[in-house]
Amino acid sequence: MRIALYQPDIPQNTGTILRLAACLGVAVDLIGPAGFDSTDRGLKRAGLDYLQHVQLERYISWERFLVERLPGRLVLLSTAAVTSFVDFRYRRDDVLLFGRETAGVPPHVHAAADARLRVPMRSGLRSLNIAVAAAMVVGEALRQTDGFARLS
Repeated sequence: MRIALYQPDIPQNTGTILRLAACLGVAVDLIGPAGFDSTDRGLKRAGLDYLQHVQLERYISWERFLVERLPGRLVLLSTAAVTSFVDFRYRRDDVLLFGRETAGVPPHVHAAADARLRVPMRSGLRSLNIAVAAAMVVGEALRQTDGFARLS
């Protein structure tokens, strides 16, 4: 299971997601360009002291990600999706893709996804914090694939 962050623009959210990934043993693909310094030094400045525990791959662009990424379904989380994340059957090799905090993903990225999911919310509210949404979705995906049993 992997988390992919498409051009993240808030370093604190990225740091929180990387910490989540470290603690749960989930790899992370960081797809650039990011809206902040995404070097190891920059991420450590964002408050992440767990960086050494994260399997992190960096891609300079969406196009490089598509060419170089590991196999697995690309599962996009989007406020525009119809299917709830709890109604989806996850696989151990899924790549859970989260868009930019301020803009989501462009149409060509949306079109490349094998599945599109949403986190159900009360009407009239825009979205959850991306790190909160990631924790919810990763938690459900790990639950379904026995990922928690593999943690010690």
